[in-house]
Amino acid sequence: QVQLEESGGGWVQPGGSLRLSCSASEFPLETKAIGWFRQAPGKEREFVAIIRGSTGTTFYTDSVKGRFTISRDNAKNSVSLQMNSLKPEDTAVYYCAAASRVWSVDRTSEYDYWGQGTQVTVSS
Repeated sequence: QVQLEESGGGWVQPGGSLRLSCSASEFPLETKAIGWFRQAPGKEREFVAIIRGSTGTTFYTDSVKGRFTISRDNAKNSVSLQMNSLKPEDTAVYYCAAASRVWSVDRTSEYDYWGQGTQVTVSS
């Protein structure tokens, strides 16, 4: 059974940074499109960023552009989300997800595998 595992969440003050990681043991992440989503209390899960497996191209939702960076480490079989200049509105449970093919990057239904999520809290 394919499993994705997130790590690196926690509490940080506004303006701070966190680095999330997504790992898998059953397949090379470089063969998949890996997306990061987040879900705040009472809200729907929303797309954050994606890195495509075939080309390595990345795409971000507007609210995190210039602050978040998604990257892949093939040697470690992991995908990271570097989050800088964090804001209270970034507080959410962050999930990584994998898909063989993605046409609409923000549609959760297009992703085949999901991690359990990691909590990120930004507050003073």
